[in-house]
Amino acid sequence: MLFVILATDKDNGSAIRATTRAAHLSYLEGAGERLKLAGPLRDDADKPIGSMIVIDAASQTAARLFAENDPMPRPGFSSRCRSPPLWR
Repeated sequence: MLFVILATDKDNGSAIRATTRAAHLSYLEGAGERLKLAGPLRDDADKPIGSMIVIDAASQTAARLFAENDPMPRPGFSSRCRSPPLWR
């Protein structure tokens, strides 16, 4: 089943994003075929304000674990992280 992982940056998101980007991208690449879509969310000025990942996971728990194991530190970086199922 497909799940959407949405995270919204806090005020210091850009600085944290810059220091963890390489490890974050490597983690996403490691998901292989399970990763369906990923990228930053941007505001009208093209500034990153969060991220979205679409992952094929066996359950919502598995999708949450994928998000929690991401090197991009969600607590302190993200004000909200959700993983609702995506219906095709």
